[in-house]
Amino acid sequence: MREPILTIADLTRDYPAVRAVDRLSLTINRGEVHGIIGENGAGKSTLMKMLSGLERPTAGSITFAGQPLHLRSASDAMRVGIAMIHQELNLIGELSVADNIFLGRERTTLGLVDRGAAETAALKLLNQLGSNISPRTRVSRLSIADQQLVEIAKALSCEARLLIMDEPTAVLSERETLALFRVMNQLRLQGVTIIYVSHLLPEVRRLCDRITVLRDGRFVKTVEPREASESDLAQLMVGRDLGDLYPARSPHGAEKVLEARNVFVDGFVRGAGLDLHRGEIVGLAGLVGSGRTEFAEAIAGLRRRRGGSVSVKGAPVRLRRPIDAVRCGIAYLSEDRKTRGLHLDLNVVENTTLANLRAYGRYLLDRGALRRSAQSHAQRLGTRCGRLSQRVSSLSGGNQQKVALAKWLDTRPEVLLLDEPTRGVDIGAKQEIYQLIHNLAAEGRAILMISSEMPELIGLCHRILVMRQGRIVGALAGERATEGDIMHLAAGVREARVA
Repeated sequence: MREPILTIADLTRDYPAVRAVDRLSLTINRGEVHGIIGENGAGKSTLMKMLSGLERPTAGSITFAGQPLHLRSASDAMRVGIAMIHQELNLIGELSVADNIFLGRERTTLGLVDRGAAETAALKLLNQLGSNISPRTRVSRLSIADQQLVEIAKALSCEARLLIMDEPTAVLSERETLALFRVMNQLRLQGVTIIYVSHLLPEVRRLCDRITVLRDGRFVKTVEPREASESDLAQLMVGRDLGDLYPARSPHGAEKVLEARNVFVDGFVRGAGLDLHRGEIVGLAGLVGSGRTEFAEAIAGLRRRRGGSVSVKGAPVRLRRPIDAVRCGIAYLSEDRKTRGLHLDLNVVENTTLANLRAYGRYLLDRGALRRSAQSHAQRLGTRCGRLSQRVSSLSGGNQQKVALAKWLDTRPEVLLLDEPTRGVDIGAKQEIYQLIHNLAAEGRAILMISSEMPELIGLCHRILVMRQGRIVGALAGERATEGDIMHLAAGVREARVA
């Protein structure tokens, strides 16, 4: 039996309108990988914030390495050997990779910052993660996946005794994910304790020694992976039988709503094209760097096209800005909700209606209509928030995603471009989002869904397009596609194929 390193007793965290963690008691052992799972709003992120010094408990106690733990800041946590890799990136874009990794703990020689030493140490950490990122690169120039690796390297640089990982693989490729798993196993062998928070149940069962389930801020059960299947864990999380995860496909119409031809985006997209029909759900798959996001952003007016054309219902359209796309009935849900999808300091009402303010008054806004609209979207999407006046930054990641989706639904689009719509969302909320996407298609909307999760593309989409090196290299029928088919096309193992 391993000795406990962390003991939590009757831990409670209250906010003005909600109790996020409710009298939670839990023991985590030294040198184990301990999974924490639960629906969005279950209290996972709040618990991690209390353990890492970002929030203070309302009641209860935490004991770490035999000593009472009273943290006032993240710096306090790092000093006692606790580091956290956040779900939302927490980097400074204008600084280099090495500067970000050692921010506040700069390497010095004779009182001066030693950039050479910092870059050497950063390179060693990045190599450990299987990354070839240069320590001198400015973080703003990195992809989201590479920025996540910098976050991980930053946490590893602290030589922590307890490492908290909140959805660390959400934006990583398969190669990067496997490299992270190898590092985690090395750390476990060295006696480092890891708390692993993830919505990916196969990943949790594969990695973790024990798994704790939370629901509504309360402890439900701690199990070993061999004691519970993925289905068992999902049922413990939501407290109900999920049944079929994906709704049955409905027939789609023949009318072509969106047509993109020979789209070029410098450095990313090389002559890609697609058609979307009324009521159709089309998946877009590909490895990190394949150009999926950049292709969608070009259609949405977020990136400049060097060539190609876009037509809506047969009429060519000029999409130089996002507002052009909105006026043409095209809405784009970004994969990066923190910096490109939401204004975190604004409340739920303000975020929900921000893209469609003209509908609520030309000179004076109808505040009642704004609130009614936000309330309607929150009920439809099952968004959990204490008040509509609550800042979006205080919501869980999954509920933030629902607000981001509501913002674009408020514009009443005919075409929805959804980039990783279920990233960072628990399995119960995923089922709700799948049903919502199905319902939106049944209402006649044309939907393009970009996803790194191949099972959801196969389970939900009528067709799946595969991108590689900026081009569409194959199209598969959703009901007949397999993960092997998608990966072979994405990796260039198989020739282009059309359903």
